[in-house]
Amino acid sequence: MNTIDYTTIDPSKGAPAREPERQYYFIAKAKEYLKKQSQEAGRPLTFCVTTFGCQMNARDSEKLSGILEQIGYVEEPDEEKADFVIYNTCTVRENANQRVYGRLGQLNRVKKKNPHMMIGLCGCMMQEPEVVEKLKKSYRFVDLIFGTHNIFKFAELIVTRMESKRMVIDIWKDTDKIVEDLPSERKYSFKSGVNIMFGCNNFCSYCIVPYVRGRERSRNPEDIIREIRRLVDDGVVEVMLLGQNVNSYGKTLEHPMSFAQLLMEIEKIEGLERIRFMTSHPKDLSDELIEVMRTSKKICRHLHLPVQSGSSRILEKMNRRYTKEHYLELVEKIRAAVPDISLTTDIIVGFPGETEEDFLETMDVVRKVRYDSAFTFIYSKRTGTPAAVMEDQVPADVVKDRFDRLLKEVQHISSEVCSIYTDTIQEVLVETVNDHDSFLMTGRMSNNLLVHFPGDESLVGRIVPVELKECKGFYYIGELVRES
Repeated sequence: MNTIDYTTIDPSKGAPAREPERQYYFIAKAKEYLKKQSQEAGRPLTFCVTTFGCQMNARDSEKLSGILEQIGYVEEPDEEKADFVIYNTCTVRENANQRVYGRLGQLNRVKKKNPHMMIGLCGCMMQEPEVVEKLKKSYRFVDLIFGTHNIFKFAELIVTRMESKRMVIDIWKDTDKIVEDLPSERKYSFKSGVNIMFGCNNFCSYCIVPYVRGRERSRNPEDIIREIRRLVDDGVVEVMLLGQNVNSYGKTLEHPMSFAQLLMEIEKIEGLERIRFMTSHPKDLSDELIEVMRTSKKICRHLHLPVQSGSSRILEKMNRRYTKEHYLELVEKIRAAVPDISLTTDIIVGFPGETEEDFLETMDVVRKVRYDSAFTFIYSKRTGTPAAVMEDQVPADVVKDRFDRLLKEVQHISSEVCSIYTDTIQEVLVETVNDHDSFLMTGRMSNNLLVHFPGDESLVGRIVPVELKECKGFYYIGELVRES
């Protein structure tokens, strides 16, 4: 997928100033260093990228893997056997940070036995100054620390570490920079995430993302279209357009363009079968976008529309900038335009000041909307956000009780909503051999529901008709419809 032939770059010459040529220079240089290290070890050196968090991170990890493979590392799924381990971190919840510290402790033991081992940390967690200070003090064995804004510099940072033999830390507070045409190694051959924008301007009071991902910046539509065309040429039939809030795409462009207009351009790409996107902020979901979804032949019948709370009072404290009434009106509009739409959501329980009445408002929204599924979270205090210093933090036992009640209701409704497709034939994109039964294939319907059905590996990457026989709550058991 690269437009640059990195094999023609001479690492003995000085580094170019322009990107991405500069990074291909450092890929070539790192390749020379790695060759010497592999000869010393008497074997190829390996890497393992571990991703924590969202699909934006998953897409970033594909770029990290692509760069490491071009340098000459060979992928190794077991991080304790790998020579280069990198954690792409998340910091949305406190427990994500603790998991990283725990895993690092285990890696220290492994590194002592492997003189060739390097450990890198990147992603949202690294944008927190107190985290970097803790790593500098207590985790001196880490080799490389960088954040969300300069992932494109990965090869350059590797060379810096190889030459200096010391911990390298490169954290940018913010950036308006977007670097195109870097290597990427996709997890799936037939589908891919595509970043259309980076950062967030919403500043929800509970969320640390704007502080660690920076301000909104949109990619040029020409670059997005070019990337998707290349992906389709390489066998991709489904793309997931990624952004913290895709509905506000285009506002920072020199020639502003709405997300709906971008979707219409992507729809024209021949060979592309399916378009997904996330995440959509309710305050920015326009009538224009609903109309494009109504008329589209390629946009999947699934919309992830985070509500977070059903209480207008709590939504105001969260700085979500919509009310319960506005959200429900939006759902009505969407369902009127796209009757077969699958709606999913995010809900936070136990936000500071949440009363039983506020919680019952959330339950009311869940019952009225009847989501296909919902990601339910207990509020996690994140230092540096306005919500962290709010009074009336809700007692843990109260939060747990509400969370359990909400989860029970969500699951009950979901099992009813999802079962309506029983005995119908649906188009399914086959993704993989089933994890638990090698005679079954696993695929995904347009509405994002999983389907398991008997088949073989030759079906992977194809969209096939499947008759849905039995609903198991969040997935279906089906049978492939054979051509007569």
